[in-house]
Amino acid sequence: MDTTRAQRLGCLMLLVLLASCAQAPVATAPQAPAQPPIALTLPPPALPAPDAPHIQPAEQALPKDAAVSQANTAKEYRADAARHLYNTYQRRIYKGKMPPMLKAVGVIEVAVNSRGGVDDIVWLRAPRHVPEVMREIEQQVRAAAPYPAPVRMKQVKYTDTWLWHASGQFQLDTLTEGQY
Repeated sequence: MDTTRAQRLGCLMLLVLLASCAQAPVATAPQAPAQPPIALTLPPPALPAPDAPHIQPAEQALPKDAAVSQANTAKEYRADAARHLYNTYQRRIYKGKMPPMLKAVGVIEVAVNSRGGVDDIVWLRAPRHVPEVMREIEQQVRAAAPYPAPVRMKQVKYTDTWLWHASGQFQLDTLTEGQY
């Protein structure tokens, strides 16, 4: 056998080997003829009465007396949250301009859910030299819930700066009267 013939025979054997490795076609069961779709007649959806106000689904889940925020942005919501904290802790708010030296300054990010609950607090600038102030700020933020529900945003993360006086009173940067 010459080399050309041997090469052809080798190629032929390789092709036979490769062909035997291929999958055999799978037989499929014959398909039954498609049934025509069944027509269902459903009543039209109930429409609200013409004089009834349109209520968003998130608002339906809120209690009647729940505070809501119409803010469209986190910055707008921050003012609503600050007013809520000031109303909640009226006796703890430092009146007037604050002195130049404060016990602590802390920046927090607060995540508020659709019902006004606090989901998370993250310190962006923590006054670590006074951990008791950090704990107290976190307690106050959580205890003030529920916050106004952010009905236009469903949930919001807002940031505010806490200015803490040595007396235990505070101001929020959003509503501060400034410093001397």
